[in-house]
Amino acid sequence: MKPEIPEASGIANYATPQPQGWQAQLDLGFEHQHGKTVLAHRRHLGPLTVQRPFYPEGEVCHVYVLHPPGGVVAGDCLAININVASHSKALVTTPAAGKFYRSEGKQARQRVVLSVAAAASLEWLPQETIVYEGAQVASEVRLDLAVGARFLGWEVLALGRPAAQEGFTSGEIGMNWRIFRAGELFYRERLLIDAGAFAANWGLNGHSACGTLFAYPANAAQLAAVQELIGDSAGRGVTLLDDLLICRALDVRADRLRDFFQDVWRLLRPEVIGREACAPRIWAT
Repeated sequence: MKPEIPEASGIANYATPQPQGWQAQLDLGFEHQHGKTVLAHRRHLGPLTVQRPFYPEGEVCHVYVLHPPGGVVAGDCLAININVASHSKALVTTPAAGKFYRSEGKQARQRVVLSVAAAASLEWLPQETIVYEGAQVASEVRLDLAVGARFLGWEVLALGRPAAQEGFTSGEIGMNWRIFRAGELFYRERLLIDAGAFAANWGLNGHSACGTLFAYPANAAQLAAVQELIGDSAGRGVTLLDDLLICRALDVRADRLRDFFQDVWRLLRPEVIGREACAPRIWAT
């Protein structure tokens, strides 16, 4: 298969809200310098930025992505591009849950491109995304892995607001993950969630939270370890596709699903990333 060329983000060069919504882009480049990973390149347009890097475990660079408006509305378009150079080690998370608000018809879009070089590692661990009833969302994640790259990442959705007696009886979410190894498309997942899929027993069966975790490279030993962690718990599953581990979960509470994925991350990190678990401090606040 001929390698794909990453598409242009289509983000305009302005940082003020336009009639069609916020247009925002964040580009981050990590490099290994003087014994640790540094955020060597940072560029943002519109309401996407990062806090200063943290180093709670020495050479690994922890970065928190910020979206100051606090939520995404119809017409907004967010683009995040992260490049991790050879021998760099980066962990990227968010300080709070993301939000996609109700729409009268227009889509809100988010596109994330993650590139991990040889002998580098990236952990993409955003907190959950709350999708309000009636939201129209198109989300895409592209992951490019060089030979010898390492990755741990997840995507967690919280649909509606159960505490406010809100489900997901209207709206639509389109999710698209593409994973490339050495320029070749290795895995593709497309998911469409609407009111029917939310309620149906072949879909989410009314569960308000769902998520997927990816770990690369992984092997049968890690698969068995996650299976043991899951035990006979309902709404949890894991599989191994070549050397890509895929863990999925459903729950009626997003916090329980998030806690489960954090347990899986702690279990897998020593082998997949090569370091003991060191949770970002923001997760404890």
